Amino acid sequence: MSADDAGPGEWAHLVRLDRLGPALAVELGDDAWRECTAELVSGGKSNLTFEVASRAGVVILRRPPSGSLLPSAHDMGREARVQRALRGTDVPVARVLLEDRTDALVGAPFYVMEKVDGHVIRSTLPTGYAESDAEKVAMADALVDVLVTLHAVDPVAIGLADYGRPDGFLERQIRRWSGQWEKSRTHEVPAVDELGRRLAAALPPTQRSAIVHGDYRLDNCLMDLADPGRVAAVLDWELSTLGDPMTDLGLLLFYWREPGESEPSLTPAVTATPGFPGRAHLAERYVAATGAHLEDLAFYEAFAHFKFAVIAQGIAARVAAGVMAGQDFGDLDSEVARIAEDGLARLAQEG
Repeated sequence: MSADDAGPGEWAHLVRLDRLGPALAVELGDDAWRECTAELVSGGKSNLTFEVASRAGVVILRRPPSGSLLPSAHDMGREARVQRALRGTDVPVARVLLEDRTDALVGAPFYVMEKVDGHVIRSTLPTGYAESDAEKVAMADALVDVLVTLHAVDPVAIGLADYGRPDGFLERQIRRWSGQWEKSRTHEVPAVDELGRRLAAALPPTQRSAIVHGDYRLDNCLMDLADPGRVAAVLDWELSTLGDPMTDLGLLLFYWREPGESEPSLTPAVTATPGFPGRAHLAERYVAATGAHLEDLAFYEAFAHFKFAVIAQGIAARVAAGVMAGQDFGDLDSEVARIAEDGLARLAQEG
């Protein structure tokens, strides 16, 4: 069953409006929130996102899937904390309105944030939006520029000095995602194991440390309704930390499909349509703004493949366990293998 097919009965127990409504009424100072409704926002493959509406307006709730979770995954507190910290910077984020780090209200930790108007662009562009090649280039440039802005933020200055451990970041990341793979795998996929081994043996020196988003891509941003060259808000901060910012660039390039490439099952391929610039354009713009060098870019792109192969396996496991509020993303076994094989090919190109 897809999220669009699932009725409220499929996930009403995940929101608990009888408890959430009164809490919102108190926090937001408006009794209209005591009577509210919720709709699952389809497309979320890790945490669950709900649009909660009342006569007072609309807000967004984020919570983990139901069921047992992998260690360190689906940390709502981290998402809320980083967004609160970034509110005073030039990085566009939604304002956090309510947070509960216990399971007292809805049965799991969650937070509520303001709803920011904007387009979530997945497989197609909205009608009449970014129709010219220049607007598509402006969209790509805006994504890169916000990433540059994020990586320039001083974590100490905004209270995030302890948000992560930059020293040894890459080594720990490969170890962490290898561990997640072992916990979520359902069968042998030699390409994933081999890619993890090769990455662990080829760690590049880290150029600098910064706040990293951890899953930066077009559909994790809201694009301004009127201006394709402006990011209205960056979403989905679950994997954010302090570490090597080149991992964010590698992920952005991994997600950015080019014409003629296979269409992924889990992520949008709208950038493969005519008019969008290629990955080289994004990388060059990032380098021009940051002074970063790209000698080790193949490693970071291959690491992105490894990370997302593990993420895809985790999604498959959560769907099989029935903890994704009725969402189903199809058979992902071949997708996991293909992603890992493409990562190995990227490393081979470097050699």
